[in-house]
Formats: sequence, structure tokens, C-alpha cells
Amino acid sequence: MNQSNLSLPSGCVLRKASLADQWSIRLLVFSAKLDPTQLNWRQFWVIECDAEGGQSLRNLVACGQLRNFSGAQELGSLVVASAWRGRGLATLLTQHLIKTATQPLYLECLGQRLAQFYSRFGFVPISFEDLPQFPQTTGLSTLKEKFRFSQLAKRLFRVPVVFMEYQG
Repeated sequence: MNQSNLSLPSGCVLRKASLADQWSIRLLVFSAKLDPTQLNWRQFWVIECDAEGGQSLRNLVACGQLRNFSGAQELGSLVVASAWRGRGLATLLTQHLIKTATQPLYLECLGQRLAQFYSRFGFVPISFEDLPQFPQTTGLSTLKEKFRFSQLAKRLFRVPVVFMEYQG
């Protein structure tokens, strides 16, 4: 699906996160009930928009990160504030994170609705066994280690976790 003709709404900017964004990022992630571990503001990109109602304040309305692992990256913590959904922000942020990735890219998501969203960008479902198990030469943990808890929840509690790999 070609969605490259999308643009940010007027008054919005996409930028690398700064230290000042760390609490807004945490608040967005917590509000979406996403995994609150491994939230490193340095790995995030954010969308900031002018406050509605003519105020001169800017609000952080969306965020997403590229987590670095040994030999892979994870697109994670992608959240759009509920008042800003339906404006293409998740699509723009996903496209930007894909373009920014420097290693093979993976993600985990809950349910088929999200899996269908990510499949529009070239992500395909894979099994837990197919996740990369790169040798640890950098001191970073492996993606498979990070996803192990989700795999356990999937098996024991039938949580609808879908592991996906970007194949563009």
C-alpha cells in the first residue's frame, strides 16, 4: 500500500526525542498499556503538535522507538494519543522508523488488527523460532531474549502476540 503522499497535519513536526520528552513518552506508553520496560528516550522519535485552541504550547502527540539489539532492531512503543488518532500519524511514524532502521527490523504486536496494520508496510508474521539469535559480541541482549516473555504469555495464557519481520 503506497502511503508516501501523507504529510503531517499543520502545526506538527516529526523530530528526534530530547531529554525533556522522557516523561511525556512514558505517559503516552503507559496510557496505551504497552510494555513500559526499555524506554530509552534517546531511541525515540516523536511527533509534536501545536496545542488545540490557539495556545502557543506544543504537545507530544505520538512516539515510537527503534530498540537496538545484537544484530537487529525492534520497532516498538509506537503510540498516538487518542485525540490525535485517525490523522495518519502512526503511518508517518512507522514509515520514518523503517527508513531510519540500520539493521534487520522486527516487532511484536497484539492481535491481528495490529498485524494487518504493520503488514501494509512490508512486515510479515514469523514464528518465535524464526527470530534471530545473533551471537552476543556487543554486550546487547538478543531480540529473542526480549521476546521470550511474550512467547511464554502466548503459550500459557493464549495472549495473541504476533512476531513480525520487515521484508519491505
